[in-house]
Amino acid sequence: MSPRNIVSAGPRRGQGSPRKQPREAAASRRQSTREQLLETAGQVFSEKGFSGATGKEICERSGANAAAVVYHFGGMDNLYRAVIQEARSRLAPSEALAAAVAAETDPKAKLTAFIGLLVRVLSGPVSATWAARLMSREVIAPTAIFDEMRNKEMRARAGILRAIVGELTELPEDHPAVARSCINIMAPFGVLLLISPQRIEKTFPILSFGPETAEEFTRHMVQFALGGLAAIAREARSTR
Repeated sequence: MSPRNIVSAGPRRGQGSPRKQPREAAASRRQSTREQLLETAGQVFSEKGFSGATGKEICERSGANAAAVVYHFGGMDNLYRAVIQEARSRLAPSEALAAAVAAETDPKAKLTAFIGLLVRVLSGPVSATWAARLMSREVIAPTAIFDEMRNKEMRARAGILRAIVGELTELPEDHPAVARSCINIMAPFGVLLLISPQRIEKTFPILSFGPETAEEFTRHMVQFALGGLAAIAREARSTR
């Protein structure tokens, strides 16, 4: 084969031409910019809230141009929705809880799976990130945008927990005692979201609250919940 033939033997149009590469690189850059905006926005929103944050600051801190928020998200409202959804995905969403519970058949094991997943997440590294701080801020002063997600998420979690409590107490899921018991079980996690593990350790120095003690805390919370549920079930049966 002559040198001329060798030179002309490169890829032809329509046969794996490298002309696609610039397009793929541009798509990769757009995705990278979007992810960086989302992460930076999460940090800014967690520090200043939705009303205190500006698109200009988010773009500057992420190294993007001033129009990036509108280009990638269509505006601040949609950016905040995306940030809230990202925070939700990092903090044991209802889908993850449902999957953990579905893997068990015994009601006590279901309760352990439900509580255990929440304990592991809220005592793990994510508790020190913007996702936890933003959700904590929203619990104290919820925005209208957050309410859209919160209502759906709370109904989903309540449905999972009501079924477990109903099994354990042998009461109908719509019984008032079941609803009250669900609130009792979920309330500590609201406290953990509002008060970081570091603050808990300062308040109770005897405790070490982190991933290494998640199993012990789960066992304690399950035992505490089972004791309360047993008492509630006895009382409900005695008044029938």
